[in-house]
Amino acid sequence: MKKADIYQFYARLAEDIPEPKTELNYVNPYTLLVAVALSAQATDVGVNKATKKLFETVTTPEEMLALGEEQLKEHIRTVGLFNTKAKNVIRAAQLLVDEHDGAVPDDRDALEALPGVGRKTANVVLNEAFGIPTIAVDTHIFRVSNRTGLAPGKTPLAVEKKLEKVTPEDFKQHAHHWLILHGRYLCKARTPECWRCPVAEFCRFKPKTPAPKAKSKNRAKTA
Repeated sequence: MKKADIYQFYARLAEDIPEPKTELNYVNPYTLLVAVALSAQATDVGVNKATKKLFETVTTPEEMLALGEEQLKEHIRTVGLFNTKAKNVIRAAQLLVDEHDGAVPDDRDALEALPGVGRKTANVVLNEAFGIPTIAVDTHIFRVSNRTGLAPGKTPLAVEKKLEKVTPEDFKQHAHHWLILHGRYLCKARTPECWRCPVAEFCRFKPKTPAPKAKSKNRAKTA
């Protein structure tokens, strides 16, 4: 995608959603960290349902440790891989208390040192909680970047590096959210909805998906 087109690509997305936010519910950086860690191989809707009551009483690593692994499992039982995730959340809470005085660090290396926290999770927390212009490449961003020609790459890390290079400074802070939301609701995996896409003219995907045909109101008469 050409430099001028990339700028207009983001400008159109920004026009549609001026202030994009994560769809995960959270109350502070710690609950955001937990929510993002739980969202691996799970939907935001599913995680929000599981954490609704949890975050009413647990908002710090200390409170998570007091809750304990077994009680945490009861809260997140509907989330995929909940056993492993519960174990990681408890271990991460202990490390936050022991090494960071219970605070979530605003450093990628420190975040990635926590159990269950990979580069993608760290980037989400840095962007959403601390306003650092990181781009967390999930399946949506990976698909959109390759399909549109915005930042093609064979691995999530390659796409992330390319996005950091080509995304204009004006849009870096919110690029992560714009691309996720675009992939989730328009540039879908099976059938991208090109006919109502605000950035279709800049996209390299061909052939563009046409609008679905309207169902005829006139039904054939039976003999």
